[in-house]
Amino acid sequence: KKEAKPRQKRFIRWHSDRFKRVGTSWRKPRGIDSRIRRRWHGTRKMPNIGYRTANRDRYRRKADGKYKFLVKSPGDLKMLLMYN
Repeated sequence: KKEAKPRQKRFIRWHSDRFKRVGTSWRKPRGIDSRIRRRWHGTRKMPNIGYRTANRDRYRRKADGKYKFLVKSPGDLKMLLMYN
């Protein structure tokens, strides 16, 4: 099994460190002259599909690497015993 990569830094909103009125949660920059939108060197990274978690790791717990599964009926428990 491959090890999961460490999580990247959070993407914070442009100018959120400069103005108190601008929150830190990510918003896509849409200005015509925006350096972030144009992806200039030395500016912040924008989120894109390449940062997505691999499908094999998506609902896995970090502590032990196992999947989270809610058992609602005895049939679910039988199914777990059958496949593990």
